[in-house]
Amino acid sequence: MSKSLIYLITGANRGLGKGVLDILVQRPNTTVIAGVRDVPSALKTFSSVPLGENSKIITIKIDSTSDSDPYAAVRELESTHSITHLDVLISNAGILNIEAQRPVAEATPADLRTHLETNTIAVLTLFNAFYPLLQKSTTIPKFFTISSYMGSITAIKDRSVPFFVYGITKAAVNYMMRKIHYENEGLISVPVHPGWVQTDMGNGAARTVGAEKALVKFEDAVRGLVRLFDGATREISGTFVRSDEGEEIPW
Repeated sequence: MSKSLIYLITGANRGLGKGVLDILVQRPNTTVIAGVRDVPSALKTFSSVPLGENSKIITIKIDSTSDSDPYAAVRELESTHSITHLDVLISNAGILNIEAQRPVAEATPADLRTHLETNTIAVLTLFNAFYPLLQKSTTIPKFFTISSYMGSITAIKDRSVPFFVYGITKAAVNYMMRKIHYENEGLISVPVHPGWVQTDMGNGAARTVGAEKALVKFEDAVRGLVRLFDGATREISGTFVRSDEGEEIPW
């Protein structure tokens, strides 16, 4: 009998989050907690997802713009669903507003605040809320956030695209993930770049630079993420990893 594991994925009803959920929940003895903004809509989406033996999806409201949702989710999971621990926390929800991606001299404080709210601050709130449950894991708990190569300060010279407000929020979350690694010896903390993936967000960004679509096929990106989530150890914790190629990215 395979070991029972409990995952939580934010933004789990679409894109990469949904792709990862589809794979994980087909395994036996697996619980995937799906954090979404619209629970009724997500329940319809998940109704056709095949489940492995003794596996289930728990759908719960977590809006990235809410400071209280993650804490309310923890209370509901404990009281209603008898969740006593969490093994893997995946912060997947994020935004990239194409209209806000301008050179620094043209960027607005409002655009930056909006992206920071979802791409950085929400990750902090999520981690703080679920940290006590992660500490109760019977394995080495894992925390991942979907980051981006655009958050690499070293790589700025190689990227002429004007994704300033998006990139700075990813650089900030990368710092946070590395800080978490050094503050928690018993936890695996990894910011992950899944590649430039053919999702709505990825293809929209590609069109702004004159490309028809993003470079990485959706299925390849999902498989790469799941492979990393499964195999991540303390040795790669605190590094910035590209999951589709398995390479470390410079900060």
